[in-house]
Amino acid sequence: MAVSHPDPIPIDGITIVREFYAPIEAVFDAWTVGLDARPGGAWKAATFTGIGEFVTIDRPSSFVVAFTDGDPAAGHTYLTVLLDDLAGRTRMTFHQGGGELPPEALEQAKVGWQTFFDVLESLLRDAQLD
Repeated sequence: MAVSHPDPIPIDGITIVREFYAPIEAVFDAWTVGLDARPGGAWKAATFTGIGEFVTIDRPSSFVVAFTDGDPAAGHTYLTVLLDDLAGRTRMTFHQGGGELPPEALEQAKVGWQTFFDVLESLLRDAQLD
């Protein structure tokens, strides 16, 4: 697919800020475990239909994925994930934008991502208990 990220980062779309009670490396790894986490590498969601390609990656603080919900004809949007180290906790700023999704679809995506982040939070919590 060989996608390049637009410059500057798209401001349209949705932004979600979430704090996880886990170290920054653990949050980054939860997003990228088992994936080819390098520019051009494949990204795939484990909990819903979604595929993409890593555009940029700066472990453990950020990455960008050119993302589609599985229908390449629909085009792609960009997922930008920024992670801030808060001394054992991590603030994640997630943005999806830069595509042709109508406002209704973006609102549906926001609900879906919140569910995804709930699962991510559970996985991180369970990993700390092990």
